[in-house]
Amino acid sequence: MSSPRFISTLTKNTVALILAGGRGSRLEQLTDWRAKPAVPFGGKHRIIDFPLSNCINSGIRRIGVVTQYKAHSLIQHIQRGWGFLRGEFNEFVELLPAQQRIQEEWYKGTADAIYQNIDILCSYDPEFVVILAGDHIHKMDYGKMLAFHVNSKADMTIGCYELPVSEVSAFGVMVVGEGDRVTGFVEKPANPPHIPGSPDRALVSMGIYVFNAHFLCEQLSRDADDPKSAHDFGHDIIPHLISRYRVYAHRFEDSCVGMGDKPAYWRDVGTVDAYWEANMELIKVVPDLNLYDKTWPIWTHQEQLPPAKFIFDDEDRRGIAIDSMVSGGCIISGAMIHHSLLFSDVRVNNYTKITDSVILPKVEIGRYVKLNKVIIDKQCVIPDGLEAGFDPVKDAKQFHVTEKGVTLITPDMLGQHIHMSN
Repeated sequence: MSSPRFISTLTKNTVALILAGGRGSRLEQLTDWRAKPAVPFGGKHRIIDFPLSNCINSGIRRIGVVTQYKAHSLIQHIQRGWGFLRGEFNEFVELLPAQQRIQEEWYKGTADAIYQNIDILCSYDPEFVVILAGDHIHKMDYGKMLAFHVNSKADMTIGCYELPVSEVSAFGVMVVGEGDRVTGFVEKPANPPHIPGSPDRALVSMGIYVFNAHFLCEQLSRDADDPKSAHDFGHDIIPHLISRYRVYAHRFEDSCVGMGDKPAYWRDVGTVDAYWEANMELIKVVPDLNLYDKTWPIWTHQEQLPPAKFIFDDEDRRGIAIDSMVSGGCIISGAMIHHSLLFSDVRVNNYTKITDSVILPKVEIGRYVKLNKVIIDKQCVIPDGLEAGFDPVKDAKQFHVTEKGVTLITPDMLGQHIHMSN
């Protein structure tokens, strides 16, 4: 087992690159005006706060965020919330928008997104590069993964997570041999390979990679010159490397943080249903993800807001929240909130009842409203008397209704065209 000092030395010589350019189209209208990593999560955070916080808590303080699709709100969030690192100590979070630096094209794939910033990467002069997905929820000590990478004498290490075979068709699935050396990799397989001895379990890629920096630059340049390549880590880079170099799988449970005796927590909130479920999990008495962990905090930008307030105590008009999370700036005025998550600066007016719902920031909810199993996007103004989440056929005429019965409501759907930073 490597010492903490050894891990600290590794992280000091590492640059992290977070791929945050994807739209995330399966989140439907939640990503009409923002990139997926900028989608709010957990009452006060955005999705990208999790990989960024993991970097800071792991001791990696040189970070590049690669952006492309509708990045304004993401850029604004990082500028406001992540400007506390000190440049004079060679610490930074730098934004790397698609600039056509190498080619006169936008990013064609995940590998191309790094390649088009290869001159910037070389200027950092790192020994190791950690490449991260900007759209997953997890708490992970990347220092432990770096130590595994070095101890394995690996050229590339892939963070991996166990899932039931029935749930892995949307992921890259790995085959591993002795010492977890990767011997095969299949992208989004119809018949996924299982873990030896566990026919109902498979190892999936988390989209987290560690490379020796010089080796990464060599492979990106080689891939860029291949006209048959899609320039993607999963489709092209990993399959090419497996038979030629030392590629290892690092198991997430070995570096997951703060879970105790619970299963390692990792969520790809890539669909509206998965997003609703992951937010609702946080309301549990003992949630699977601990946001109250002071030893591994999740940092973010947040406005200076007053405490949440609950007003009126009449028999038919009582401001109350039960089994819920309510963020700063919220005013619950004679309304009933049950098993729901309210982000910052939400106003709920008299005689309204909200159940099993996720309400994003700066939402105004009128009187006599009834909401059940809904997601309300940022800055919506919900009119008096609106009912949603009870009749999916009726809801689908105006809103988006998922397969599992979650109703998504956005300003556009309400005829409120608020195309501001979101």
